[in-house]
Amino acid sequence: MWGAAGRVLRLWDRNGSCAVRLTQRTDLKRGLCSKGQEDSAQKPMGTASGQSKLKMPGHQITNWDKKVLVWSGRFKKAEDIPETVSFEMIGAARSNIRVKVSYLMIALTIAGCIVMVIEGKRGSSRQKTIVSQNIERKMKLTEATEQDISAKP
Repeated sequence: MWGAAGRVLRLWDRNGSCAVRLTQRTDLKRGLCSKGQEDSAQKPMGTASGQSKLKMPGHQITNWDKKVLVWSGRFKKAEDIPETVSFEMIGAARSNIRVKVSYLMIALTIAGCIVMVIEGKRGSSRQKTIVSQNIERKMKLTEATEQDISAKP
């Protein structure tokens, strides 16, 4: 088996592709993927004013994003926020707001449960249960339908 693999490699090396030959060349300045050092030395980086042509990727913020950044505590005032901020900063601020909203929802759920327990205890002391409320509701509905039937002569 190893002998067959060796023969295949020799045949491939003999009839190898152009890319293999290019990597074996000693003159890499004319290669496909490499640039000569003199080419990079001739072209200055950036524009005439010395700034880079490439902009840092940023997020154009909206008024809602400004509110999120202030609420999350990233900035003290909306005036302090620059025109563009990084995607990571916006993501972290939104995540922070999500956590705060979830904490608020948890607190409201617990408060709602406590209120329902208190109302249930008050109702049980007055003998007012859900079953008795349903019976009263059904009685009112049957009385209303009986009146409607008697009113149609």
